[in-house]
Amino acid sequence: MKNTIVLLIVFITLASCGNDPVPKPNAYLRLEYPQAEYDVYNKNLPFTFDRNLQSDTIRFKPLKDDVESFGLNIEYKKLKGTIYLTYKAIDGEARLTQYLKNAQNFTQEHTKKADAISEDLWENSENNVYGMFYEVGGNAASQSQFYVTDSVNHFLTGSLYFYAKPNYDSILPAANYLQKDIKRIMESVQWEQNN
Repeated sequence: MKNTIVLLIVFITLASCGNDPVPKPNAYLRLEYPQAEYDVYNKNLPFTFDRNLQSDTIRFKPLKDDVESFGLNIEYKKLKGTIYLTYKAIDGEARLTQYLKNAQNFTQEHTKKADAISEDLWENSENNVYGMFYEVGGNAASQSQFYVTDSVNHFLTGSLYFYAKPNYDSILPAANYLQKDIKRIMESVQWEQNN
């Protein structure tokens, strides 16, 4: 019996000898999104733009205002996100100044939760489109906003929201995908010609 216990201790000692445990590196979820395919969206609006055909629906919503205004919601159900567009007609320089301040203040409201906000100026003088793209880093409610205008007749703002509690690390891949769509909207906007 004594020999059995000794053999058992020797066996356990030898079996437990081996490589030290090595922690495995963190794994990251691999998310693959379909290649974006764009088509011109033209539904009797005062402007056209390219939309990603991967979006599920575009909802039109008239807004109460003393000028022509409406909203378009571009929904991405698989990504659980929506790009909200708001169009307003401009009727004078004071109105343009008001719209610009509102768009800039809306972005600045996210500084409470944002780690950083970067600005990219946008200008396409050939199509008379000027604006700004804002990328918001951190756990803010919206990861991207933008506005574009012709400075005379048209003003379009947009923002990206997800149907989830803001967790920047989790939604970053989807936010990056939809930011490309936002930039494509900005690049492709063409205003209806006013007579």
